[in-house]
Amino acid sequence: MTTSVTSPVRRAAPVLPQARGPLSAAVLRYLREPGADLPLAREVAGADPFGADLQLALYVCYELHYRGFAGVGDDLEWAPELLAFRRELESVFLPALRAAVPGGDDVAAEVTSLITEVPGEAGLSHHLRRRGELWQFREYIAMRSAYHLKEADPQAWVIPRLEGAAKAALVSVEHDEYGAGRGEAMHARLFGDMMLELGLSDEYGAYLDHAPAEVLAEVNFMSMAGLHRSLRGALVGQFAVVELTSSPGSARLVAAAQRLGLGPATIGFYAEHVEADAVHEQVVRHGIIAPLVEQDPAMAADVVFGMQAATHLDERLGGRLMAAWAAGESALVRELEPVG
Repeated sequence: MTTSVTSPVRRAAPVLPQARGPLSAAVLRYLREPGADLPLAREVAGADPFGADLQLALYVCYELHYRGFAGVGDDLEWAPELLAFRRELESVFLPALRAAVPGGDDVAAEVTSLITEVPGEAGLSHHLRRRGELWQFREYIAMRSAYHLKEADPQAWVIPRLEGAAKAALVSVEHDEYGAGRGEAMHARLFGDMMLELGLSDEYGAYLDHAPAEVLAEVNFMSMAGLHRSLRGALVGQFAVVELTSSPGSARLVAAAQRLGLGPATIGFYAEHVEADAVHEQVVRHGIIAPLVEQDPAMAADVVFGMQAATHLDERLGGRLMAAWAAGESALVRELEPVG
């Protein structure tokens, strides 16, 4: 399947999403009517930490630090009431995430676990390579757009919080993610080209109302770790998971795209990640993590937490998709339009 890849005229910012409960409804009301009441701490404390309502409320708060929303003033990024409410949301999400993973400080063991593939292992990329259907591939891409259309942006926040060799190595990886100085080669742009080829919109935020809570939680963890200096080690750990596991997974997605007869933009996006992330794996292990932990041994536990949390959230998303697809159902909140 191939289509013409022509980028449409873009909105300055995405439109506000639909609420998914009282917490997200309150945030959206505040953005439309600054000064409107926000929920009290006790109301937030009782929310499902991984549920769609809390995750959407948190996502909307974080998005003010990225591209904002159409019709929402830029000054609301630093509205004290909204920041205090975001903090309450984080105080539910972060402890739940810590409780969901074993923790520890053995970075080497965690890295070994990430890069060791088990023969016969099941997972999203394995399924898509072997028997995934076009509608499932398109759902996967629509979900991943929540991150990939701002690929590397959450991790950029950690740059001023690092020093020396670790900072220099992380910037070298980010330089590649941003196209090595060429706008058309930015990974976010390559992902957008793939979306167009698949008959999807490449508009930033176009599939926010389609994304389940598991998608929002993955991106929220990156944003939370990026915006808090105290979580800088966790963000390095999250970044490590992406770079250490991307190359073999991307190779399987190249094979999936070829099996489905998809076009050059789709194959090219994942082929780029097979090559680039094989190099990035070594840079992350030896150029970022090693000097970071050597300089500050206490950072090891934070890096491990970031790795484990990112893996846990990825597995939650994979579980949702695989369960829905096994039942022949969409894993999205709203189904995509069929290819014309």
